[in-house]
Amino acid sequence: MMSRRWFLLRSGALAFGSALSTGCVTTTRSPPGAGLGNVLVLIELNGGNDGLNTIIPYADPLYAKLRPKIGLAREEVVQLDATTALHPGLAPLKPSWDAGECAIVQSVGYDKPNLSHFRSIEIWDTASASDATVADGWVARALAPRQPLAGRVAEGVVLGRPVVGPLYGAKARVAMMQDASGFASQARRVAKPGAMATPTAALQHVVTTQASLRAAGDGIYDRLQQMRVPLQTVFPRTGIGGQLANAARLIAANVDVPAIKLSHGSFDTHTYQRNPHDRLIGELGAALAAFRQAMIERNAWGRVTVMTYAEFGRRPAENSAQGTDHGTAAPHFVLGGAVRGGFKGVAPRLDQLDGGGNLRHGVDFQSLYATMLKRWWGIDPAPVLGRSFPELDLFLT
Repeated sequence: MMSRRWFLLRSGALAFGSALSTGCVTTTRSPPGAGLGNVLVLIELNGGNDGLNTIIPYADPLYAKLRPKIGLAREEVVQLDATTALHPGLAPLKPSWDAGECAIVQSVGYDKPNLSHFRSIEIWDTASASDATVADGWVARALAPRQPLAGRVAEGVVLGRPVVGPLYGAKARVAMMQDASGFASQARRVAKPGAMATPTAALQHVVTTQASLRAAGDGIYDRLQQMRVPLQTVFPRTGIGGQLANAARLIAANVDVPAIKLSHGSFDTHTYQRNPHDRLIGELGAALAAFRQAMIERNAWGRVTVMTYAEFGRRPAENSAQGTDHGTAAPHFVLGGAVRGGFKGVAPRLDQLDGGGNLRHGVDFQSLYATMLKRWWGIDPAPVLGRSFPELDLFLT
């Protein structure tokens, strides 16, 4: 774990109360300019989320034909327009959709898709072509070369599952934690390194990592101490609810970190999909609604963008075990006070599947990344991604 500048300290998860009410909230739409003062919250839907049971083409008769047992009925779903609907567990996101703060990017994937969990998430994490291997994560490549502002504790924070993913490598400093207060308390117990007369390279690396850990702990602790009034928003008592509650506390305390990565799942629903998928999607919807409320409470929603991603979607046709197998393209969410909401990309075509019975992608996932880099952080995407990709209309400015 010391081979990169990572810090991993585990502590008990915070306790949170019941789920937030999903009533509509009025927000001020005054988006900030692009820059590293903006926060990107990345939520990995680990295991490959089933897009067709998340954003549902309920009016397409092929949907019911392909999914006679696991498909959702028209009367179950939350209709967004005459053809497409949200899973009922995502009803808490409807106020965000109605406010124009939720974008649904449809048919996201890439050329020559790989259906291995391990290889495909590596492709997404590193922003590489399916036939190329890249060592560093796309966020790490983007952020590590930037001159850090005074007081920046790290380039990224990882909450929940301790996998750095897009923040791996490129000398990016990453704080991995289960709980912000616990991390700060433990990191501040690390002794400040003293001077060495003739340090070896290996020892110097350890000392540098130790110093970064202590500095991160001090920075987070100081900011949390300055937040005199705790967040009033109540988060659901779920894994993703706790992660988003910790992310909200860091942002509300003005901890200077541009990227926060979370994980939710597993969505690898090969057998009897409906119950576990319904639960996971419901947990995601409730937690995201609470996070939005918390950011509005602290007048921070305009400088926060949330983006979901996963290694792949699922096959359109259900399998014999009432589940779904590894697929290709899927929809993803982008939410925030500066987001230009609505449908983006290309609606899935169930009548135009590829030779393997999978959906064809209409948006390359690297277009999502290019948009975040350029429009949210003000970073030229081409050097980070290796070439130019079309940007999406995801932000008000």
